[in-house]
Amino acid sequence: MSTTRMSLGAAVGAGLRRALERDRKVVIMGEDVGRLGGVFRVTDTLQKDFGDNRVIDTPLAESGIIGAAFGMALRGYRPVCEIQFDGFVYPAFDQIVSQVAKIHYRTEGKVTAPLTIRIPYGGGIGAVEHHSESPEAYFVHTAGLRVVTPSNPGDAFHMIQQSIASDDPVVFFEPKRRYWDTAEFDVDAAPDLPLHSARVLREGSDATIVTYGSVVPTALSAAAIAEQEGNSLEVIDLRSLSPIDFPTVERSVRKTGRLVVAHEASTFLGLGAEVAARISERCFYQLEAPVLRVGGFDIPYPPAKLERHHLPDADRLLDAVDRSLAA
Repeated sequence: MSTTRMSLGAAVGAGLRRALERDRKVVIMGEDVGRLGGVFRVTDTLQKDFGDNRVIDTPLAESGIIGAAFGMALRGYRPVCEIQFDGFVYPAFDQIVSQVAKIHYRTEGKVTAPLTIRIPYGGGIGAVEHHSESPEAYFVHTAGLRVVTPSNPGDAFHMIQQSIASDDPVVFFEPKRRYWDTAEFDVDAAPDLPLHSARVLREGSDATIVTYGSVVPTALSAAAIAEQEGNSLEVIDLRSLSPIDFPTVERSVRKTGRLVVAHEASTFLGLGAEVAARISERCFYQLEAPVLRVGGFDIPYPPAKLERHHLPDADRLLDAVDRSLAA
């Protein structure tokens, strides 16, 4: 057993290092991922240790990055692309949804595209425009893509390796305001969950909070406050956004009878809408109250000085819980 404390960002980097060591077909590419080590230093020292033919600094051209990586994937490589910030992914959107996501279906399963696309996403770091987006719904809506997001260092370390090992394209969203959160985990242990399984982080009996990414610590804080008020909340980290582990959510809701879904992205047609609809269909007779959603407002991401009002916090989560319990 080799327990190590590291940050979420460092854990992603350590997972990338393991993947590079394990398979010579793994190649990392993106803007400033080499000599600089990435804007958030996630890929720091990887080019020095593995060479510039495996950790490749690309031009500032997201469509070109994904297009080139897609071609490499078709030839047997396992490229890992970094999109420097969430708001920069849109020039690559056509490549991802029209080509990468479709090739397996288009070829009747004969061709795979083992391509991983890393995207730091979400707000909370005081950034400028185009640097705090939550675009996950666009990709979850696209058949042919797997979409995942870790919320803690241990999951980040294992899930990036599981994503790279997948023969399907994976969009790997990294909650950037949690990059500096630290935790201890065993770097030599096997993953304790499959890539697309949700994790029950805290058991409870009165209501369920389902969330993912950066809002997971917020949900755990809300559950701790609720406990002091006499309410027992179950907290589930989805981890995988496509596919979603609905059986885990259903078991919880059948037990608690209430569900609150939370995420940074706008609630309008956000991932929470699908979770709410699916659970309302499957657990209709067990629900004691309507499924409620907490998320960002239906506006462009606000300036840094206003983002604290936009991001879901414990108060907003607990307000939803109180409304559910009062129903």
